[in-house]
Amino acid sequence: MPYQPKIIIKKTERRLILSTADCTDRSYPVALGKNWAADKAVEGDHATPLGEFYVCAKNPRSKFSLSLCISYPNAEDAARGLAAGLITAVEHAQIVEAIRLGKMPPQHTKLGGEICIHGRASDHPAPAPKDWTRGCIALDNTDMQEVYDAAAIGMPVVIVE
Repeated sequence: MPYQPKIIIKKTERRLILSTADCTDRSYPVALGKNWAADKAVEGDHATPLGEFYVCAKNPRSKFSLSLCISYPNAEDAARGLAAGLITAVEHAQIVEAIRLGKMPPQHTKLGGEICIHGRASDHPAPAPKDWTRGCIALDNTDMQEVYDAAAIGMPVVIVE
């Protein structure tokens, strides 16, 4: 079975590891959500999620240079949200079905959404503050170009502490 390329984000180290098909790893510094240490739970908490996701969209015209949308919320987030009464059974089913099909899950529930790996906006100061996003993973634009070029829809994204 061939090696599957993936993206690994290590929150504590503030690093993104791009592991490619030729088994080479590239490492990039990242900024995270302002509430980076927490696992994303609800819209507006500014937390970067933990878990297993995949690239569900690529945006070459993002406000933040380039962006890769990740499949947050995943099935575990949906189960937690349903149990906590944050989402309905219908929303839970929609999220689970989107994940099963490898599609973009609903992005506008109380769990939040639109979590991306992205660059920096042209009006954003350089160097960027340590953690400035609303829960996303941000890279310098040059690094983001490399990650964007190597990424494909469906590529696994793993976010760990």
